[in-house]
Amino acid sequence: MKIYTLRFLFLMLTGFLLVSCGQVSTPGFRITREDSLQYEGKVVELFKITNRNGMNIGVTNYGASLTFVSAPDKNGVFEPVVLGLDSLQYYLGRQPKLGATVGRYANRIGNAEFCLDDKVYRLEKNSKGHSIHGGVRGFNLRVFDTDTSYVVKDTAVIVFKYLSPDLEGGFPGNLSLSLAYKLTNDNEVVLDYEASTDKPTVVNLTNHSYFNLTGCKTSVLGHRYMIAGDSITLVDAGGIPTGELRAVAGTEYDFRTLQPIGQRIEKMNKGYDINYKLNKQPGVLTLAAKVVEPVSERVLKAYTTEPGMQFYTPAADLSYLKGYAHQSYGKYYGFCLEMQHFPDSPHNPRFPTTVLRPGEVYRQITVYKFETLSETE
Repeated sequence: MKIYTLRFLFLMLTGFLLVSCGQVSTPGFRITREDSLQYEGKVVELFKITNRNGMNIGVTNYGASLTFVSAPDKNGVFEPVVLGLDSLQYYLGRQPKLGATVGRYANRIGNAEFCLDDKVYRLEKNSKGHSIHGGVRGFNLRVFDTDTSYVVKDTAVIVFKYLSPDLEGGFPGNLSLSLAYKLTNDNEVVLDYEASTDKPTVVNLTNHSYFNLTGCKTSVLGHRYMIAGDSITLVDAGGIPTGELRAVAGTEYDFRTLQPIGQRIEKMNKGYDINYKLNKQPGVLTLAAKVVEPVSERVLKAYTTEPGMQFYTPAADLSYLKGYAHQSYGKYYGFCLEMQHFPDSPHNPRFPTTVLRPGEVYRQITVYKFETLSETE
């Protein structure tokens, strides 16, 4: 997947059209501000980007969230393929981090504390005595600054920024974060993260979109899944890694080839919520997962520079959510492909490090590419 890396380096070096974050229309793309409201003294905005194929995505600076993605089926019919809410205001209420940016540390840190440079930092306990997804008020509940929007070659971009102050949630250092959402004319949704700090800290960021390739009309149990990982980070009853990497061969976690999950989940009597060690080189953009929905023939290919991916299929009944056009969701109505470093890395020196120091730059690129079976084959 080096071609992806070269493409994004080229886009960064070529000229682009820079505009204020209101509206821009160029051949092949349209960026519009769809809605806005006041929240905690700040402006929350909702934007839509449309490419030349008719595919569009919605993003908001509330939690730097991906609120909508449409993708065509085998007949060219566009339907939503991520779970979302019917109005911007509903994102401010009770909802399971739909499409949100998760941090400062995605996933779990055991006992809600870690030691860095001989100093212990105590975090907010919000999951069975542990810290998860940055604590009680993680990045998913923060209003980011809407920075810029622009079009460069075959890509439209909106950039959100957030300054996480020193000891927010207990994490050291003022962390400066930039997240660029990009939509290409190849029907790729690209998430490009950068972060820097003024003190040594730990950082682990991800996106919490719930995908559903049926058009969000039925559960995802009929999808077929491939995950490019030979092992998982085994966890205890609290979801904290034991430090062991367990081979997936011959287990219910083996998705090295396309597999359905319906019968597996029925046998397990629970959904999936586990981190995979991906088969890849550090920092290289590589295929992490492929998901096929056989009726619509939609295909999602997910690429990342991260070493791990949390595969999550929530069993919770989501009927309380006010979905698109009053659409109702249910159990197993979404799956998450959360690109990340491993959970509880600060306590496992054998895991890839999540330490970020002054003068260093955290960088992550994740790509969600939508195709149909005829295009893939």
